[in-house]
Amino acid sequence: MEELSVAWWAWVVLGLVLLVGEVLTPGGFYIFFFGASAVCVGLLKWLGFTQGFVSEGLLFVGLSVAGVAFLRRPLLEKLPLRARDTPDTDTLTGETAVALVEIPPGGFGKVELRGSVWSAVNDGDAAIAASARCRVIGVEGLTLRVRAS
Repeated sequence: MEELSVAWWAWVVLGLVLLVGEVLTPGGFYIFFFGASAVCVGLLKWLGFTQGFVSEGLLFVGLSVAGVAFLRRPLLEKLPLRARDTPDTDTLTGETAVALVEIPPGGFGKVELRGSVWSAVNDGDAAIAASARCRVIGVEGLTLRVRAS
């Protein structure tokens, strides 16, 4: 019985499709390793280092899992975040928000800004009353730093 085999160029095409998919999706940098692994398997098959679908499949899975497990985090730390992955939070600084609850100095609460509810921390010395306006002085992740207006 003859073993099933995939042409070397099919692996390369699969890899290129996956690499393009990584570029077009806002994923967490996972698809890249599957695409790179498929290209590697295709090149190794072209050079004659693999024989048969089972060995190619195992090599593909092994390279993909190893890449995600050992290379993803170091590469993410070295590569800058893509602009489309980071919201333009700098435009929130200087905006006026409305406190939904009383926020004591140094305390946490909720504010409404641009129709959305945000977590907020009061960086000022005065408490911010519920329904009072406050100024956004900075953004840390998904939390706004605010002060009484």
